[in-house]
Amino acid sequence: MKIIINGELRELESGTSLENLVQLLDLQGKRLAIEVNQAIVPRSQFASFQLTEQDQVEIVHAIGGG
Repeated sequence: MKIIINGELRELESGTSLENLVQLLDLQGKRLAIEVNQAIVPRSQFASFQLTEQDQVEIVHAIGGG
């Protein structure tokens, strides 16, 4: 299936969850906010949230510093 991640077209296997996507992008353990089709998905739902064809995903990574 094709989805858009931060403005870039990406092809993934059907049934990919947000948790799988985080692993594929090597972002596990990072402080993230993920929005799918303009709705924020709580981290507690990453494992059960299934992506579908043409979803638009925005991933924001929080970076600390001074």
